[in-house]
Amino acid sequence: MTTRSALVLDSVLHMLRPAVRLMLRHGVALPAFATALKPVFLQVAQDELRARAMPQTDSAISLLSGVHRRDVRNLTRLAVPTVRPDGFSGLASQVVARWLSQDGYLDAQHSPLPIARSGEAPSFDVLVRALSQDVRPRAVLDELLRLGLVAEADGQITLLQHGFVPRQDFSELATQVRNNLHDHLAAAYQNLDGNGDFLEQAVFVDAITPESALHLHKVAAQAWKTAFHTVMREAQLRYDHDAAHASAEQRNQRARFGVYYYSTKDQTPHEPPV
Repeated sequence: MTTRSALVLDSVLHMLRPAVRLMLRHGVALPAFATALKPVFLQVAQDELRARAMPQTDSAISLLSGVHRRDVRNLTRLAVPTVRPDGFSGLASQVVARWLSQDGYLDAQHSPLPIARSGEAPSFDVLVRALSQDVRPRAVLDELLRLGLVAEADGQITLLQHGFVPRQDFSELATQVRNNLHDHLAAAYQNLDGNGDFLEQAVFVDAITPESALHLHKVAAQAWKTAFHTVMREAQLRYDHDAAHASAEQRNQRARFGVYYYSTKDQTPHEPPV
C-alpha cells in the first residue's frame, strides 16, 4: 500500500517540474535551491508547532522539519527578510481593478472603454483620486505606461490588458505569479488535507488537435472575462462596504479568485472529457 507521505511527495515533485524548469532557465541550480529551501522548512515547522501549541525548541523544529539541529540553531537566529508588496504598484493595480469593474468605464461586453485623462468621470484622474489623495494621477499613469498596461494619446487613456499583468516588468510579473500560484496551491493542499473546502476545479480534455486547443484557449479567455467582471464587481463592493463599516482589526481577511488555461503536446493515454 502506498503511504500518504509517498503520495504527498509524488504530488509535490510532479508540481515542481515546471518550477524546476523555470529555475534552470534562469540560472538556479540544485545547490542554491536546496540551501534556500532549508529556511522554508524551518519557518513552516515553526508555524506548525505554533498551531499545535507546542514549544518551538531547536529539537522539536529539527524533528519535524528534518533539518539538522546545527542548521536550525543558526538559521532560526537569523533575521528573516520580509517581502512586502510595493504600495505604489498596489495602487496601480487597484486603479486597473476599478476600471474593469465600474459602470461607466465598461462597454456592453464589459470591456474597458478608453477614458479621458482628466475631467469628470469617467476619467483617469477620478479613478485615482477615488483610491488615494496622496499620489498624483500623473505618477500612477506613468507607472502604468512603464508596465505596458495602458496607452496615452490625444488626452485619452486606453487599457491594453484585461487585468493587471505587467509583462514588461519581470519583477512585478514574477511577484504576481508567485502570489497566484501560492494561493492556488494553498487552496488545493488544504482541501487535500481535509482542512479546507475551497473552490478548486478544472476541466480536462485530451486527444484534440492544436487548432482545437487554440479555440478552447479563446473560449476560456472569454469565460474569464465574464467571471472577472462578476467577481471583481462584488469584491469592490465588499471592500468599499467593509472600509466604511468595519474596523481595521475586523478587516483581517484576504481572498483571491483566478483561473488558468494550459495546453501542451500529450504523451499519456487518451481519456474522454471530464
